[in-house]
Amino acid sequence: MQPVIRILVVDDEPAIRRALRPPLMELGFQVAEASRGEEALLALRSGSYDAVLLDINMPGIGGIETLKRIRGFAPRLPVLMLTVRDDEEDKVQALELGADDYVTKPFSTRELIARIRSAVRRVRAPARPEDAPIEIGEIRLDPVKRVVTRRGEAVKLTRKEFDILYCLMSRAGRVVTYAKLLTAVWGAESREEVEYLRTFVRQLRKKIEDDPAHPVYLLTDVYVGYRFADALTFQPETAAGAGEAEDASEARDEA
Repeated sequence: MQPVIRILVVDDEPAIRRALRPPLMELGFQVAEASRGEEALLALRSGSYDAVLLDINMPGIGGIETLKRIRGFAPRLPVLMLTVRDDEEDKVQALELGADDYVTKPFSTRELIARIRSAVRRVRAPARPEDAPIEIGEIRLDPVKRVVTRRGEAVKLTRKEFDILYCLMSRAGRVVTYAKLLTAVWGAESREEVEYLRTFVRQLRKKIEDDPAHPVYLLTDVYVGYRFADALTFQPETAAGAGEAEDASEARDEA
């Protein structure tokens, strides 16, 4: 039997809260609600929760400011942001401030629940030693030996390709923004070199994916960053995400 997940849903739209409560409760979640950031902060300081679903656009203390304040007293509490489709800057800002994930409105309830469970499992899982190998699906990365294998066979990577892969696999299931990835691998002075990063990711996909244009491991979150498939929920037949075609479309849109 899975442990109960206590979730606080924070959204100023009553219709959203009403729509979310029944499916969450049917799956065994304990659901509390807040309509404003101020109310959410009070609830979190006085109660115990396993996750927060937080709308970005709210009157009063907005979602971004609420997230900042939550991280001040609950740095590990899973927080998933509810965003609208065109708010890429808000998504990036939220992730940079420590949001665990985001879900775009209109959203699939099934996807939302899967994201919540995944974020909670990551927090509840035992801490992995930094030098321990990481294995997801058929990909295994040894950070000490700096060796990557796929189906037991060595994959030849450049130093930067390995660093990108380690940065993503060590945060499996979470979006790593372009700026964070570039800073981690090349340094803060390179945080704007997104097209440079895309080139490396395309090469990396050719080495670890069966079909680089339809990857199941190294996924694109359009205009935001990349995420590696979640080790806890990885299913090759359902993990397919955005690949080279989507990267190319994104690059055209930004041009």
